[in-house]
Amino acid sequence: MVVDDQTSMRAMIRRALQDLGFKDVRDKSGASEALSAIKTDRVHLVISDFNMPEMDGLQFLEAVRNDPVIGKTVFIMLTGSADKEIVQKAAALGVNNYVVKPFSPAALKEKIERVFGELT
Repeated sequence: MVVDDQTSMRAMIRRALQDLGFKDVRDKSGASEALSAIKTDRVHLVISDFNMPEMDGLQFLEAVRNDPVIGKTVFIMLTGSADKEIVQKAAALGVNNYVVKPFSPAALKEKIERVFGELT
């Protein structure tokens, strides 16, 4: 599940994931609707932007981690800022990895492989 309020960013990430061999890539423009969707139809990976209206990426991560059903879902945070405070908060909340925008598909692959192991 790709979660970002920018349509172009969702499309870019979705394409990168498909190029890496991911078959079922879904996306949502906001954390609230993504949270509802993954509670109904589980996913293995969430790639979420940090800076979104209504519910930011940290609030979304916290909501996922506090849910007994989806709490262990792999969560990778995207942001345009390498702000140490955000990184530390995300780590404290249990983020699996962190990607700073702009990023290359190879960088995204490396972050995913650090969590899941080598993609084939």
